[in-house]
Amino acid sequence: MLHRYRGLLFSLCRHYCRRGLEAEDLLQEATLALWRDRERLLSLPTVQQAALTWKIGRNAMIDCLRRLKETESLPEEYETVEEDRSLLRELHERIALLDEPDRSIVRLQLEGYNYEEIGQQVGMTEKNVSVRLVRIKEKLRKSMAI
Repeated sequence: MLHRYRGLLFSLCRHYCRRGLEAEDLLQEATLALWRDRERLLSLPTVQQAALTWKIGRNAMIDCLRRLKETESLPEEYETVEEDRSLLRELHERIALLDEPDRSIVRLQLEGYNYEEIGQQVGMTEKNVSVRLVRIKEKLRKSMAI
């Protein structure tokens, strides 16, 4: 299960972390929280598993950050996070402008689904999803001049 949702967990880590060591801490906290709740998670269908995995992982990361916040101050270079958030907002705006099913494909991948699961949800083959994602990413790269 952890292998299936590693993309989702890494995505959450990138959203909440500020430094490399902190990312490892957040991922570890989320993994421990999921391990503690594994019986309930494994009893659910895949779609509900993903939603609960996201919720448990997010809450564990937020709790970890609260504990870290009490013990250390933010570094001076923390201001660059606002630039990162600006880029992230722009990327989400560009994704929202995509046509269907491209928008759904990107959102499902960001949520941690693999190509096979995405294909099942949008009615495509795994290979077609892979090809579409390559094209979508290239389109987004060009539109954002990255």
